[in-house]
Amino acid sequence: MELANTRTDRRVLRSKLALKQALLKLMSEKSFSSISITEIVELANYNRGTFYTHYEQKEALLEEVINELIEELIAAFREPYDHVELFHVNELTANSVTLFEHIYSRKEEYTVLFRSDALPMVKDQMFNSVKRILNEDLEYAYGEINPELLQAYSTHALMGLVFHWIEGGFKYEPPYMQKQLIAILHWRPKTAKTHVKK
Repeated sequence: MELANTRTDRRVLRSKLALKQALLKLMSEKSFSSISITEIVELANYNRGTFYTHYEQKEALLEEVINELIEELIAAFREPYDHVELFHVNELTANSVTLFEHIYSRKEEYTVLFRSDALPMVKDQMFNSVKRILNEDLEYAYGEINPELLQAYSTHALMGLVFHWIEGGFKYEPPYMQKQLIAILHWRPKTAKTHVKK
């Protein structure tokens, strides 16, 4: 019985993976809104019955693709502090930041999603996930700083950097992005030369 269940589980995983890959392939060629379930199943070499066994509609399939990426994104974000009780932010090293490595390892999926008409939903889910774990996972001594405003600033700054990197076609390698993030976090300029004409 257990062997039969294992085989069934493998078949389910295999069919769902094929459907996801077919969806992403189609999204690299056309808008998500114009893709039909028939196109997805034909490309995946399955039938509509298999599709409806797993998903009610194509939006549910897309949501699962995004959710899997988000789960990996959260795990990568948490990596530097996941096994410690007290996280020393000022001691954060570039090597401990795995966020960019995760995204780069799935760059094909991110590239397709960021060029698709599903982009607003993708960005919203990524942003809200990071915002939520920043709020749930880490507690700072804020001093005079408003926690709500700091959280908004931190989330927008980090995700703005991530979005810029993805939309720029991964111009820089992950190790460079990791080092730059650490440098940005520690950057505290005291003066700036102006270019205002007098």
